[in-house]
Amino acid sequence: MNNSECLSGATGRAGGGPLAGVRIVEFAGIGPGPFAVMMLADMGAEVVSVARPGNGIKPATDFIFRGRRVVELDLRREEGWAKAIELAASADAVVEGFRPGVMERMGLGPDQLIERNPRLVFARMTGWGQSGPLSSTAGHDINYLSLTGAIDSIRSRQGEPVAPLNLVGDYGGGALYLVVGILAALLEVQRTGRGQVIDAAICDGAASLMSVFHSLVAQGRWPGEPGHNLLDGGAHFYGTFRCADGKYFALGAIEPQFHAILCEKLGLECRPAEQLDRAAWPRLRERVAEIVKSRTLAEWTEVFQGSDACASPVLSMNESVEHPHMVARGVYDSSQGFVQPRPAPRFSNHTGARISSVAEEASNPDDILRAWHAREPAEARD
Repeated sequence: MNNSECLSGATGRAGGGPLAGVRIVEFAGIGPGPFAVMMLADMGAEVVSVARPGNGIKPATDFIFRGRRVVELDLRREEGWAKAIELAASADAVVEGFRPGVMERMGLGPDQLIERNPRLVFARMTGWGQSGPLSSTAGHDINYLSLTGAIDSIRSRQGEPVAPLNLVGDYGGGALYLVVGILAALLEVQRTGRGQVIDAAICDGAASLMSVFHSLVAQGRWPGEPGHNLLDGGAHFYGTFRCADGKYFALGAIEPQFHAILCEKLGLECRPAEQLDRAAWPRLRERVAEIVKSRTLAEWTEVFQGSDACASPVLSMNESVEHPHMVARGVYDSSQGFVQPRPAPRFSNHTGARISSVAEEASNPDDILRAWHAREPAEARD
């Protein structure tokens, strides 16, 4: 997307979206903050990313930075700071991912900005949150997950804790909760006219994602020893199994009717009373593993094709792109010369939207401000 397209279309998703007209100013960072902003841009929000000089333009393949106009400002200089605060105070929401206190020290904290624009949503994305003994210390996804019980609950069959990429912390517990918080706060602004500060912490979000497992513990349905529970590979009907060609097949037949189909397809005698008998799981899991190892992944895929056994091949990222279901739904986009996932979720009012690209050059902040103010009604914020 070039500058002229950005200034005229003014949305992250070419063709608009449900957030068209919503203005987001992002103070450029890394990880979950930019991913959250990408999602907002994908939904049509007009995003301006404020970055340090020489640091704002990203490679075309850095997908999480798509859908933005980039403004490079030296915030240590009065002129740069003044432009940043004018942009931020003219937005509907500000997103920042610095350690607590950094924005305040730059004179761009929530008190300063909300005083100028009482309707402003000020969203803060951190690992440890704005308070607590760890709030000022560094950390990464694996650290936040280690304190929430998530990694301890995700172990290999040998008992070693496994880091689940950074999907559970950075993007699940961080970016997605940030997006939900921003959308909820924007709705409240419409009702009350009052903005607010969102304290989105990855440790909070990751702990929240563990709610269902805390529920299972409270019900006595999660003994706690990793690798021996319903959803962590302990059950013979829920887990991944090695095929004859070294590839893996995934089974997830939890419900009795699906478990019966699974057993039929595997040639395993179905004994409903044994399905949830934990004492029988090790023996049954060993038997299922033996059966699955007797055929290749392609053979098992054919056996289970179209069935309700909740069974599927474990694909690589490249293989996923070519899977018939993914192709039929158009999950991936290659129009820009490389493969990337299309925006999600989908909206029935915006079916013709095209995926946006990463900015190729920085924009002039004065051009953006002029365009914003020209579209504001007379009673809008100063």
